[in-house]
Amino acid sequence: MTDSALHPADRLALARKATADAGLDVMLVSPGADLRYLTGYQALPLERLTCLVVPATADAFLVVPNLERPAALASPAGALGIDIVGFGETDDAYALIARRIPVGAIRFAVDNHMWAEKLLAFQAALPAAQPVLAGDVLSELRIRKNTAEVAALRQAGAAIDRVHRRMGEWLRPGRTEREVAKDIADAIVEAGHERVDFVIVASGPNGASPHHEVSDRVIHSGDPVVVDIGGTTADGYCSDSTRTYAVGEPPAAFRELYEVLLRAQTAQTEAVRPGVTSEELDAIGRDIITDAGYGEHFIHRTGHGIGLETHEEPYIVAGGKRALEPGMAFSIEPGIYLPGTFGARIEDIAVCTESGGERLNLTGRDLVVLPG
Repeated sequence: MTDSALHPADRLALARKATADAGLDVMLVSPGADLRYLTGYQALPLERLTCLVVPATADAFLVVPNLERPAALASPAGALGIDIVGFGETDDAYALIARRIPVGAIRFAVDNHMWAEKLLAFQAALPAAQPVLAGDVLSELRIRKNTAEVAALRQAGAAIDRVHRRMGEWLRPGRTEREVAKDIADAIVEAGHERVDFVIVASGPNGASPHHEVSDRVIHSGDPVVVDIGGTTADGYCSDSTRTYAVGEPPAAFRELYEVLLRAQTAQTEAVRPGVTSEELDAIGRDIITDAGYGEHFIHRTGHGIGLETHEEPYIVAGGKRALEPGMAFSIEPGIYLPGTFGARIEDIAVCTESGGERLNLTGRDLVVLPG
């Protein structure tokens, strides 16, 4: 882990260098996690253009609608010393940017989440320039978390753990998934999140659908229930943790499945260390699940990076050649899903450290059997 690029001004300097090193003339960043990372400004995604302009050979500047300029100046971006340029309702913000970027720019990059209408407008304003995606450049800046970012993720993990520890208050026979999910969503905010990002409550056969979310299905005694929840804290960092519960004694076949899953997830979290590749970490759990006869029922990757977004680099997946490095944070969430019957998933956020790995979700991983 490193403390470099802790301050947005340092991040902007690195972004400018990365733009040049990638052979780009300018990078254009619209509202979203990339903009927040580089400037601290959590801009609203509007039909009016908001865009950070990072030329390779000149100072960065931020273009915002006039009605948003006070908010931009009051945000951390206002303390960066960069020019924050406002424009009026009848002004052409794209032409404004085209006039200010270095003459002769032929290759510009846009963040991966820029709206298509805005990319097309930039292409019209810069007809001689070639657009490319900035995702590779920006992900390299964000992929290694510094100590402050890890601390923020640790706090987010502790907050979502507090919600999981209360699950016995809400999960019981006779309640619907939707009723339980509402209680969980309220608790996510109470636990210290600024907003709820997702709540999955998948009971009985619904647990075999990894992204089921919620329905009006009534929870029955003996049901396994997959609960996958996450939110975003005030500083912008995300939580994400899955535990699988049983409401009353589950079927014996489910206990057998769960023990296999627990062995796989535990082995994967214990294997985190620098130098292990994404595909190697994925294979550790997948091989255990396959050897037990459930291989065809582990239908997704092992995990995803996490930070200012719930899903970002690195992805822990078969075929991933990237080696883990200190500061990389990601989920480890193998699952086994039997269609029409039940499913289970265990998910922790882990951070690769200089000497191994740190698990940021600390609730127990053994199957919790609630009163049924």
